[in-house]
Amino acid sequence: MKPILRLLITAVLAVLVGCSTLFPPPVTPGQSEADVIASRGQPTHRYQDGADHLLEYATGPWGRETYMARIGPDGKVISFEQVLTPQKFALIEPGKSTKADVLRIIGAPGLTSYLSWSDLEVWSYPYDENYNWKSMMHVHFDRSGIVRKLLNGPDPRYNGGDGKFP
Repeated sequence: MKPILRLLITAVLAVLVGCSTLFPPPVTPGQSEADVIASRGQPTHRYQDGADHLLEYATGPWGRETYMARIGPDGKVISFEQVLTPQKFALIEPGKSTKADVLRIIGAPGLTSYLSWSDLEVWSYPYDENYNWKSMMHVHFDRSGIVRKLLNGPDPRYNGGDGKFP
């Protein structure tokens, strides 16, 4: 086989393998936990939620999606969904929700910070609001780990929220 043809075949195979990693197959209810891990890899975090447990697949501090697989006591997928959404943020209740609640609802933060003047720890979650705006949800906790407020705004890492880097 000619070297150029071998190189071309190798390049095509590398692209195909890369695409399978970037776009893993969908997860559907009824699949086993082992199937999810085989297709998606090890979760970024695991959380217990009553009799169920959750597998978190976060895309990191620059990623704008976190997927959560809910696994029932039988080891089967109950649901698999993107959790960085306005609907999920609305489930977080200031004055009531705890850090553990937030982790079960939307997973681990992409960024953390501390506001010394107000003595609040802040967990920040970049996400695409309405599939268009590059936004950041900030969840503020007091010293006892209770949510005090949520603050939404443009992702400061983008130029005016228009999706362009500064």
